[in-house]
Amino acid sequence: QVQLVESGGGLVQAGGSLRLSCAASGRTLSSYAMGWFRQAPGKEREFVASNTWSGIRAFNADSVKGRFTISRDNAKNTVLLQMNSLKPEDTAVYYCAARKSDDLRWTNGYWGQGTQVTVSS
Repeated sequence: QVQLVESGGGLVQAGGSLRLSCAASGRTLSSYAMGWFRQAPGKEREFVASNTWSGIRAFNADSVKGRFTISRDNAKNTVLLQMNSLKPEDTAVYYCAARKSDDLRWTNGYWGQGTQVTVSS
């Protein structure tokens, strides 16, 4: 089993920055992709960004292009989401997820409990 714990959420003004962290425990996540999703009130959960074990990154370009970056420290089993130039529409619960690299379905992977990010205008 893998446990994922997010931290770093909070309240920030528009234009500000936050850095979310996800710590994984239970096993080493070699050959796992790790990613971030978010869910705003009344909306479906959406993909934000991901990072494979080998460092290949993907982003939801429409929503976060040029503002968010993702990185991971394989030795520490952590993944970070640096969020800059935050907008009120970034307000959501942010979830960390991990999936096996050979299974593209995040729903088959592991999920954290989420951390709230609130951006005030």
